[in-house]
Amino acid sequence: MFKTLSRFLLGSAMSLLLVVNTCFWAVPLYVMIFLKLLTPVGSRARDLLSRAASALAQNWAVCNTWFVDHFLPTRWQIRVDASVDPKGQYLVCANHQSWNDIVVLMKAFGKKAPFFKFFLKQELIWVPVLGLAWWGLDYPFMKRYSTSELKKNPALRGKDLETTRRACERFRNQPGLVLNFLEGTRFTVAKRDQQSSPYQHLLRPKAGGFAFALSALGERLNSLLDITIVYPEGPLGLWGLLSGQVRTVIVEVRQLTVPHEFFVGSYESDPEFRKRFQLWLGQLWTEKDARINQILASFPGETLSASRAWAKPTS
Repeated sequence: MFKTLSRFLLGSAMSLLLVVNTCFWAVPLYVMIFLKLLTPVGSRARDLLSRAASALAQNWAVCNTWFVDHFLPTRWQIRVDASVDPKGQYLVCANHQSWNDIVVLMKAFGKKAPFFKFFLKQELIWVPVLGLAWWGLDYPFMKRYSTSELKKNPALRGKDLETTRRACERFRNQPGLVLNFLEGTRFTVAKRDQQSSPYQHLLRPKAGGFAFALSALGERLNSLLDITIVYPEGPLGLWGLLSGQVRTVIVEVRQLTVPHEFFVGSYESDPEFRKRFQLWLGQLWTEKDARINQILASFPGETLSASRAWAKPTS
């Protein structure tokens, strides 16, 4: 009973801290959003305001991770084999298991990299405080269509890809980590079995949106960052993290070079290109699945540390 009570008190205190921190940073962020609405789309002034808004959001994230570092018992091992520049542009792909993945990524990068841009379900625009903030930060909201809706109106099938293209065009002149959870949803064994995924720890990657993001962002991207997140004792929800029940988190980041052909080919209209792209992505996912197996196999005898290994940014 004492353990349950202590978890409840810790989770409640952490939740309150995060809410207060969010409201604190939302005020200046809303001011930036209002000023952005007064400036022309594509203008230098709008780009500068977008960068200022991202800086505010990054400060919010840094405060959140400070709370996580100082008040939670979670042990972290963050292994980064990458040179990351805060002024650069990166496309990020990661496996997805829990809402905690966002907190984990914020902790892994801190201010050593640009702030995240990521794709959200359209319903999340109604989240209090955060929904408007995400909209003002130019996060793309994606509407998912059911199989029956797509059968009735096949034209809806390409809507998400077009949203991806428009969003990436807005990111072109800004530093950023454009995050893509390739599985499209959080991993569960039931989902894996339902889609007959060939992977043990991953769902099938969705290649279309990722290919469009590469095409829209172009070769100005510094590189692709492939991120593997592992919760050795199993993933828990946000309450599990805030109440101190997530004991260990392992994060690995590796930097990859995207083949030139994937920036210039057409995923939509070229079947051969589409096949090559899917094979390349499938190989990346096979390697990730094998790496997760290795991490889990080595975990019982591994001593974890809170240190971080960061490569120096390139000039």
